[in-house]
Amino acid sequence: MSRFSADTRLSPAQASFTQNESSIRYRHATAILCGALLTPPVLADGHTGHPEELSPTVITAIAPSSPLTIVTNPKDPRQPVPASDGSDYLKTIPGFAQVRNGGTNGDPVLRGMFGSRLNILTNGGMMLGACPGRMDAPTSYISPQTYDKLTVIKGPQTVLWGPGASAGTILFDREPESFGELGTRVNASVLAGSNGRFDKVVDAAAGGPLGYVRVIGNTAQADDYKDGNNDTVASRYDKWNGDVALGWTPDADTLLELTAGKGDGEARYAGRGMDGSQFKRESLGLRFEKSNISDVLEKLEAQVYYNYADHVMDNYTLRTPSGIGMMAGPMASSVDRRTLGARIKGTWRWADVQLISGIDAQTNEHRQRSAMGVDTYKDLPYTKDADFHNYGVFGELTWYAAERDRLISGARLDRASAKDFRQTTGSGMMTRPNPTADDTRADTLPSGFIRYEHDLAESPTTLYAGVGHTQRFPDYWELFSPNSGPVGSVNAFDSIKPEKTTQLDFGLQYKTEDLEAWASGYVGQVRDYILFNYTPGMMGMTSQAENIDARVMGGELGAAYNFTDHWKADATLAYAWGKNSSDGSALPQMPPLDARFGLTYSEDNWSAGALWRVVAAQNRIDQNKGNVVGKDFDKTPGFGVFSLNGAYRINQHWKVSSGVDNLFGKAYAEHLNLAGNAGFGYPANDPQAIKEPGRTLWTKVDMSF
Repeated sequence: MSRFSADTRLSPAQASFTQNESSIRYRHATAILCGALLTPPVLADGHTGHPEELSPTVITAIAPSSPLTIVTNPKDPRQPVPASDGSDYLKTIPGFAQVRNGGTNGDPVLRGMFGSRLNILTNGGMMLGACPGRMDAPTSYISPQTYDKLTVIKGPQTVLWGPGASAGTILFDREPESFGELGTRVNASVLAGSNGRFDKVVDAAAGGPLGYVRVIGNTAQADDYKDGNNDTVASRYDKWNGDVALGWTPDADTLLELTAGKGDGEARYAGRGMDGSQFKRESLGLRFEKSNISDVLEKLEAQVYYNYADHVMDNYTLRTPSGIGMMAGPMASSVDRRTLGARIKGTWRWADVQLISGIDAQTNEHRQRSAMGVDTYKDLPYTKDADFHNYGVFGELTWYAAERDRLISGARLDRASAKDFRQTTGSGMMTRPNPTADDTRADTLPSGFIRYEHDLAESPTTLYAGVGHTQRFPDYWELFSPNSGPVGSVNAFDSIKPEKTTQLDFGLQYKTEDLEAWASGYVGQVRDYILFNYTPGMMGMTSQAENIDARVMGGELGAAYNFTDHWKADATLAYAWGKNSSDGSALPQMPPLDARFGLTYSEDNWSAGALWRVVAAQNRIDQNKGNVVGKDFDKTPGFGVFSLNGAYRINQHWKVSSGVDNLFGKAYAEHLNLAGNAGFGYPANDPQAIKEPGRTLWTKVDMSF
């Protein structure tokens, strides 16, 4: 019997959900279709904001566009099945992995680094989740296909986008519209696939030389999937998002844009003691850009943003309470987080020097409430438990030293603080006064980097090397989620130190008409790395946060070769290695060696391809240690997965792409996993890895007018 078979019983709430599901999906589809049909398909000739030609290929690999930087269009179809959230999309980029929850809302990992070691921004603002166990990771609120550009900067090699980004910076952006004359544009897509997968997206804009309005709506849903053993895995979800942007462009060099958005959803989790029954999002933003101000001042940018996450976890909406143990009866926890931030920066340009500098600030507060029983938490007030502030000043300088030489450097200084509002800790019989109640801790944290880039004279090759240092203030999950802090401390809030990373990044890029190849490597030392220890206890798994010293290294490489005008092959390889220098053991939660091989045949209007992903076994583990959401349970065997894809461009306005992932129905599990509910305080009743989906078919139709 499957370990998830008991979860397939329907509670009264689930039965009601099931009865209404068909009508809900019908309304979603009708709304999306009507939106597309009612928008006049008249495209202004002068519209330059978004390329309208649909590519007749499915992407299986992404190459860097410049040293340590990847820029791609998240609207393009790729294999495996197009992503349901930001983390799902990022895992297709070499170097990324994902801590799996089930069908959606995973947590991204870059080069084995997790959490706030990654700065994740949407339209320049941060959307922070609220769950103490990251059931609503920041990428849970991101629908990739509603953005125009994804930028990934690996390592501590930028200071422009906030503090702490020791692993990298991830930017999901929507570009401003540009209409040369009155007109409209519409982009839409529908995706259908195995296990009830059904996504709809409409992205429409109308405007003229003086401004524009852009409206984006999407829904995404799926049922529980079946793994390679044909066992059902709890993974059902249903999401929606709606966003609008109003832009004023009085001249070609000025932009004032107001944005607003909302969203919600629910997700059933295979590796958690609760499900996510609510993922409400509210977003507001205002940005101003002025270009070509003077001979020296090229651009001035300012923005302010507000993001609110209202998240509910329970064990009765999408499953039936277990009837035994700590989760015997219905219970729920409601958490929310308000984030307010601002940034102003300017770009100056002299003969061979460019300077980008500015200031940024962010504040966020966290509240929670919980109760036993169905929806009884709604009668309780929120209790504020944490408040964070960060103020930073930064500058990034590029010196074009010679025709083929560039020196890029940056520095920033942050003042970070957190206040503990908890009056008690623990619950039930374990409740006790909080020794750090109403305490505030603060640190001044410097960061910086320098990188040299050189273009070879006799070869289309760029070589680069850079060293970066960043100091990261502990985040909410590291200060407030652990049951205890280091040995001898009163708690994690009192004793966990900021993390200090120094890393050397190096590599090369080679590009000709037929061959593109790249390689990037890194070696790093992390002082006071924040690690979690997990210990079984009478009340379930308990967590302890501590600081250690760690060493990391690894890299990514890839190549793409056009054999002929029609045949193209690509291959990528990613490896991450880490060591706990303090204990002499492996650093936990490191993804294993991951290789991908793609082959594509393309004509003018169609293509067909294959993707073979091969992952090595992970034998370097440290059992019972990990991060806030997961730990190393055991060694993981390697696996290989083979997939096929195809795409056909009917004309310049319509395209169909399709694929079958895991063609041979391989039963396998990723090393990074949430088996056993570790990190959320629930008993590890069944510590085995969550299996990935079996054979999965999908078809996507794109429209652009």
